[in-house]
Amino acid sequence: MIKEIDPKTFVMNILNGVATGVVVVLIPGALLSELFKALVGVLPQLTVVLNALNMSNSLMGVVCGISIGMRFGFTPIESFSLGLATHLASGSVIFKNGSMVMNGTGDIINMIVTATVGALVILLLKDKLKSFSLLVIPPLLLAVIGVGGLLLYPYVSQITAWIGIGVKHLTALQPGLMSILLAEVFALLILSPITTVGIALAVSLSGLGSGAANLGICAAGFGYAIMGWNVNPHGTSLAMFMGSPKMALPLVVRNFKTFIPIAADASVLGLLAYIFNIQGTPMSAGFGISGLVGPLNHINLASGGWNIINVIVALMVFIVAPIGLAFLFKYLFTKVFPLVQENDYQLEM
Repeated sequence: MIKEIDPKTFVMNILNGVATGVVVVLIPGALLSELFKALVGVLPQLTVVLNALNMSNSLMGVVCGISIGMRFGFTPIESFSLGLATHLASGSVIFKNGSMVMNGTGDIINMIVTATVGALVILLLKDKLKSFSLLVIPPLLLAVIGVGGLLLYPYVSQITAWIGIGVKHLTALQPGLMSILLAEVFALLILSPITTVGIALAVSLSGLGSGAANLGICAAGFGYAIMGWNVNPHGTSLAMFMGSPKMALPLVVRNFKTFIPIAADASVLGLLAYIFNIQGTPMSAGFGISGLVGPLNHINLASGGWNIINVIVALMVFIVAPIGLAFLFKYLFTKVFPLVQENDYQLEM
């Protein structure tokens, strides 16, 4: 069975599965989180919805694992087993003092590593096990692959810490240059398996640095959505910036040139962050416009708070500018300097 799948197809199945899983998990929070946070003070009964959104985030590992299994055409038993193993290795499940707590989304890199090994094991064994699959696959993947991934987690998660050190050095640069570079870096990080929120928290990225990082993510979200508007379902394109641009991860791996228009977009937005002094917190950095976290935090932190000028600035830099720049660079890089084509941005969701 494994010989029938070429390496490129195997890799793209893993990445497309992860991209789909990430969007399914993050979309509920992106659409509802800030709204229900505002309403819960008036209607405490809505706390149950906020809890549900947190639960959704913490189940990213199991959803990604099942999504990958579906990509490979695995049976339900095989897909669910891969989901359990991936979830255990994600790091979002914390075992302490005999209790189990789910916290955060987990480490996507470790999910990919674990799911890759698990998928290989299933492909190697599925034709040999036949009717014994139910007895072998679930315990094998959970007790061996899942536990192995969990043991690997502390080491793989250090990758985020190392990248955080590099980001920390950027914050010591001149503010204008820092803003441009942070926007570029976070535009690329949101398209990778790295968690942008984790990086921001690791280095306590706040103030102008947080605002620039959020605008870099806006560049990626609006950029990939608009570049692929004519070749992807419109709902998929909308989910790109409403949920997470991370669903474009397979596109970057398949053709890195697709990032060039986004990099140009991010550099201009980083400059706008400096000019308009866009603000944020370590918790808001890494979200972009998803859930309106970026613009709402800027308005709350900006001098004068919720006045008309701050609201207009937030709308201009978080929505109008990213959309306008995305169309501009789409025209430049597909017509004037044809480095990419619209078909390069087609997603397999």
